[in-house]
Amino acid sequence: MRKVVFYGAVSLDGYLAAKNDSLEWLFATDLAGASTYEAFEKQVTTMVMGRITYEEVLKLMATQPLYPGKEKVVFSHRAREKMEEVTFVADDPIAVVRKLQQQEDPGWIWIVGGGGLLTELIAGDLIDEYWIQIAPVLLGAGKPLFPAGNYRRRLEYVETTQMGELVELHYRKPKES
Repeated sequence: MRKVVFYGAVSLDGYLAAKNDSLEWLFATDLAGASTYEAFEKQVTTMVMGRITYEEVLKLMATQPLYPGKEKVVFSHRAREKMEEVTFVADDPIAVVRKLQQQEDPGWIWIVGGGGLLTELIAGDLIDEYWIQIAPVLLGAGKPLFPAGNYRRRLEYVETTQMGELVELHYRKPKES
């Protein structure tokens, strides 16, 4: 079964993005040349995200292809035609991700965002591992990584990595889950 993972950065007070969906605060964070992203991204063959996250990523990567060679599944209530490597779905996220897990593909499924999608998948016990980078900034408001929900879980610590001003926490679902 394919591994389902979350990899993403938050402000110290737990926000994925500012109120206006801005990630300026993240790009102003000094990584001092260190990153775990390249090694992580090589394991991923499928990306799953909400519509707002997809549109923000498109804006950020306007001058380059959007993760070429990777399948992208975008949850949207707006009807859209399938584009190259992008499938828009309005189905139940738990059912969609379970179907992706059954594919004959050794690559990981990356839950890119947002918080509502992530918490649905946590409630469905589908997230195997988490890489959460914490930036030294307080936003005071914005899009929370973990909105309120019914998803209480105990995780197993794997490691901590420092990348300049960022601290990355790596956790996984306990083996008995």
